[in-house]
Amino acid sequence: MASTTCEKNPADCLYSTFGTDPDLSEIVELFVDEMPNRVQTLVEQYNSSDWEGLRRTAHQLKGAAGSYGFEDISPAAARLERFLGGGEPEKVIRDALEQLVNMCSRARAGGPR
Repeated sequence: MASTTCEKNPADCLYSTFGTDPDLSEIVELFVDEMPNRVQTLVEQYNSSDWEGLRRTAHQLKGAAGSYGFEDISPAAARLERFLGGGEPEKVIRDALEQLVNMCSRARAGGPR
């Protein structure tokens, strides 16, 4: 992923509540490794005005992020999903997507150092 405020300020990184769990850290790492592809899908769906696809992807990310211990990402994905289902203006949807992409770019495996 592109450099984010997370690299400049490690306190901005988002860590899973399971990131340091020896039984779950490996699957959290896989989830984080897949995050750039998820973000790319979200952006491509937005750019092609695939609102239903974007809503579905946001819904999936909402559940997955929560399951992998990224409680901060789930509400942002839920917000985007809600806006897409509620007929909000495109600017509102774009702002929600940008917030979600920013949060996803800050997701890290492991725990704070």
